[in-house]
Amino acid sequence: MEGVDILPHERSKTQFDVDAMKIVWAGSRHAFEVSDRMARLVASDPAFQKDNRSRLGRKELFKNTLRKATYAWKRILELRLTEEEAGRLRFFVDEPAFTDLHWGMFVPAIKGQGTEEQQQKWLPLAYKMQIIGCYAQTELGHGSNVQGLETTATFDPDKDEFVIHSPTLTSSKWWPGGLGKVSTHAVVYARLITNGEEHGVHGFIVQLRSLDDHMPLPGITIGDIGMKFGNGAYNTMDNGVLTFDHVRIPRNQMLMRVLQVTSEGKCVQSNVPRQLIYGTMVFVRQTIVADASSALSRAVCIATRYSAVRRQFGSQDGVETQVIDYKTQQNRLFPLLASAYAFRFVGEWLKWLYTDVTQRLQANDFSTLPEAHACTAGLKSLTTTATADAIEECRKLCGGHGYLCASGLPELFAVYVPACTYEGDNVVLLLQVARFLMKTVSQLGSGKKPIGTTAYLGRVQDLMQCRCEVQTVGIIYSINAAEDWLKPSVMLEAFEARSARMCVARAQNLGKFANPEDGFAELSADLVEAAVAHCQLIVVSKFLDKLQQDIPGNGVKQQLQNLCYIYALNLLHKHLGDFLSTGCITPKQASLANDQLRSLYSQVRPNAIALVDAFNYTDHYLGSVLGRYDGNVYPKLYEEAWKDPLNDSVLPDGYNEYIRPLLKQQLHNSRL
Repeated sequence: MEGVDILPHERSKTQFDVDAMKIVWAGSRHAFEVSDRMARLVASDPAFQKDNRSRLGRKELFKNTLRKATYAWKRILELRLTEEEAGRLRFFVDEPAFTDLHWGMFVPAIKGQGTEEQQQKWLPLAYKMQIIGCYAQTELGHGSNVQGLETTATFDPDKDEFVIHSPTLTSSKWWPGGLGKVSTHAVVYARLITNGEEHGVHGFIVQLRSLDDHMPLPGITIGDIGMKFGNGAYNTMDNGVLTFDHVRIPRNQMLMRVLQVTSEGKCVQSNVPRQLIYGTMVFVRQTIVADASSALSRAVCIATRYSAVRRQFGSQDGVETQVIDYKTQQNRLFPLLASAYAFRFVGEWLKWLYTDVTQRLQANDFSTLPEAHACTAGLKSLTTTATADAIEECRKLCGGHGYLCASGLPELFAVYVPACTYEGDNVVLLLQVARFLMKTVSQLGSGKKPIGTTAYLGRVQDLMQCRCEVQTVGIIYSINAAEDWLKPSVMLEAFEARSARMCVARAQNLGKFANPEDGFAELSADLVEAAVAHCQLIVVSKFLDKLQQDIPGNGVKQQLQNLCYIYALNLLHKHLGDFLSTGCITPKQASLANDQLRSLYSQVRPNAIALVDAFNYTDHYLGSVLGRYDGNVYPKLYEEAWKDPLNDSVLPDGYNEYIRPLLKQQLHNSRL
């Protein structure tokens, strides 16, 4: 059976309503329709063609990205697209560009931290793209440690101006996307100094380039930091370096929604709570979790389709076995498919959390903020780490062909992997989660009840004693016993007990140190493990919550249940040491969990292609010969090979200089 026949045959096995699943994946019918329309708009426009990206040199690559980003903006205006539609169009253009930071960081920073007057002045310019902004926080010497930033903003009361200065080499702003060659303005984070006194790190709107000729303004040194990992990939973005030599800006260009500086240099707290700034952080991190599900689902779609097309070994009647039929392939692939759905649904919940936190902050209710901050930090870390690892695993699942740029996977990995370090290094974020968990445990005796995602710690005494209800006595090998793992209460309690017991154990070990900070440093690796357990519990619980909702479509809920339990049971298998060492489950129950996991793989197998079809990705967006919807892989791979510049001529450049002298044994006459 040829590749073009295999995928239609696979789709004929489907046991659920794929169109209904597409809506579930998108979040709503409206979201599906917007996304579908924008995806097809981009795919049908030759101006957005991208299959030669990996073959372009850096300058040509960057100029091509400028062309696409400008053309996309032109289409947004011509079609009068809504903000939602414009965002989806940029998403499907699928090319890191200066517009990402303009819309994703510069605009939200002004909205979140600027006064009403500042918003009225700057946002209309930004919305019309009459100015182009970036977000200049990270420095050559400091990233995660924002309080360690070295750039200074010293107030000069005589001229009513701030003097922005880079006092050291390591204070150079480093990494901001869009900064290197495009941005005209930046929100710059610097140490506020008034009357010789420091007041922490604050944001300032600084013009970088002339709006007439785009040249850097006096005192500003600016450029690109150089090539990054991968072909094409993030090299479409002009990540930049920026230094200031006593650059002056008006006082009113400090973002003053929370803290204001008077013309005399006095710092005055506004009536707007400082905690409102954290709302922007929650927003950014929830979008990163949503991006994780998109990147992971894309890689899984490619690997799943190709696993069905590819045949190797096991020849019967001259037909080799589809790779997707091997249990080893399913054991590696299906948990990644389940993770894509899990991250999608926890991302949906984070959108709700952001709205809830924002409304509470505006009502001066800060009670849920620490928990929300820890939750978003932890989920950003968990989902981006898992996604980066999963994209690489999908490449390996595609065998040798996965290493070709034509597979789409090397570039996808190179584009995605920075997510593990931007907006907070993932290990540092987990340590923040661990601090919050340890504080929560320490307050249990005071009668203060944990809230939100930590509410389970309020039942810590029960969770320290409970025993898993999966039956093992007399029916160890019974299928019915293994199916006990499909009870939501059983699954949830196992993950809650594991997390609670790990948190309590870490807290007890911390209590043995005279200095808590010494203990935190010494036990940091253990604390990270407890934070991971807590975050995995959140994802499992939100997936289970999703199953409690009304889910339309024939067979859709059953497929989601299968994926939910694959996600959870695979985590249980990977972290079996945690579950066994804390006494949450027994070895026999662990064995039954593996039995159930294998059974679930068999149930997913006939639906695997339809489950990735539900992502509704066009071939243009996937950018992969291996993941083509029609399965016509091999002719297209062969065709793609001949497009390489090395095949422009039969004899390679350098033949006469190097190869011919070598073959003719004339090296002594050759000028190497």
